[in-house]
Amino acid sequence: TQGQEPNFFECVTLVSAFGSSFQYGYNVSVINSPAVFMQEFYNHTYLDRKGIPMESSFQTLLWSLTVSMYPLGGFFGSLMVGPLVNKCGRKGTLLINNIFSIVPAILMGTSKVAKTFEAIILSRIIVGVCAGLSSNVVPMYLGEMSPKNLRGAVGVVPQLFITIGILIAQILGLTDILGNVEGWPVLLGLTGIPAVVELLLLPFFPESPRYLLIQKGNEEQARQALKRLRGWDDVDDEIEEMRREDQSEKLEGRLSVFNLFTFRALRWQLISIIVMMMGQQLSGINAIFYYANDIFRSAGVNENNVQYVTVGIGAVNVFMTCVAVFIIESLGRRLLLLAGFGICCVSSAVLTVALNLQATVSWMQYLSIACVIVYIIGHAIGASPIPSVMITEMFLQSSRPAAFMVGGSVHWLCNFTVGLVFLYMVEGLGAYCFLVFCAICLATVIYIFIIVPETKGKTFMEINQSMAKRNKVEIQMDKEKLNDFQPAFETLQKNEEGYSITGL
Repeated sequence: TQGQEPNFFECVTLVSAFGSSFQYGYNVSVINSPAVFMQEFYNHTYLDRKGIPMESSFQTLLWSLTVSMYPLGGFFGSLMVGPLVNKCGRKGTLLINNIFSIVPAILMGTSKVAKTFEAIILSRIIVGVCAGLSSNVVPMYLGEMSPKNLRGAVGVVPQLFITIGILIAQILGLTDILGNVEGWPVLLGLTGIPAVVELLLLPFFPESPRYLLIQKGNEEQARQALKRLRGWDDVDDEIEEMRREDQSEKLEGRLSVFNLFTFRALRWQLISIIVMMMGQQLSGINAIFYYANDIFRSAGVNENNVQYVTVGIGAVNVFMTCVAVFIIESLGRRLLLLAGFGICCVSSAVLTVALNLQATVSWMQYLSIACVIVYIIGHAIGASPIPSVMITEMFLQSSRPAAFMVGGSVHWLCNFTVGLVFLYMVEGLGAYCFLVFCAICLATVIYIFIIVPETKGKTFMEINQSMAKRNKVEIQMDKEKLNDFQPAFETLQKNEEGYSITGL
């Protein structure tokens, strides 16, 4: 019966997003609140061992490592995506990935008792590997299982759980709860709980049907998985669509990252995901969160209440990402990308003006706060959730793991780079650093407007076909058979006449 579909499909979506994506968000912000207490612990541990206090420069180095090891681990995790998802499957990779959460959770939770700050720094890189894998594998797993009319909404769910993870870490990190001298080891160790939940529940759910049919060649298992996910027996149409994709891909074979960079038929898809992932991380979201507390203080918010305002910003982030889940299928991906980056561009420009004038014009302080909130809204509806949805949709089964490796690596390298250079930017440019982010957002908007197509409501093969003209290749297929969901033999060949690349 059709009524069973939401129950089973929603459950696998919630379990994988909570077990994996939630942890990514949680570990992004978990060390922000207890930073002072953790640095005191580093100092006391060093004093107990050496008998002399730690030099401030060495303490700064250790704390920088604690923060930056996370995105570095994320980069290493992204490099593991392709080999693992091809060998172990999407579900299998998510189950293996829980090791990279449970082990560091135990190490961080016991670090204070064991008097070892090295365990925290090591754990940050391991939990970063966990985040690097989950940030790529969850969208791939859910995107491949989703019916095309829900693919966009389901694709935003991992980002929604990332923002929920950030918010929960902010709430638990309040000084009244766990953001204090006694509570911070527990706060860090809690990251293992979602992993245990996923380890217990995910085995009861099926592997990606696309992986089973196209990569494993097991149509019967793929059919059974689809029946369980959809809640009805008639899944022939989707099986036929997968078969056509399988036939098309037999010509190109499974693509490595190197092949992906040299394969003409996917050139603009690859450039597009690199631009969108760079835009996402270099658009200034980290700078906004960094500056937020100063902006609120300058507007007269009491020092003790700043942490509650930060939680409020986190709640806005969750709410607007939730809105994106419900509007993506009606408004489409392209419009949300343009609107999201556009809003970030305008609010960065206005924020630059407001920060420079707030010493002389009293109401500019409140305009600064408004800009921060508007920026968060823009990022939450477009720049944060949509790029990973587009990676799932713009690539076929054989190239998708390599595409996620490229997109994930760009994501984490840019994240790592911003972490390294941002403080120097603030030192050198002050509030004018937001003009750099404004320019990056504007460049991303222009690129998306000219190049990126709408993918709403299309099959993976139809999206691939729509990009063929820009790549100057031709995908030949029997359109009548396509409409009847009959297997068609597709070939990918260079178009000898060539096409002009419109819009450039």
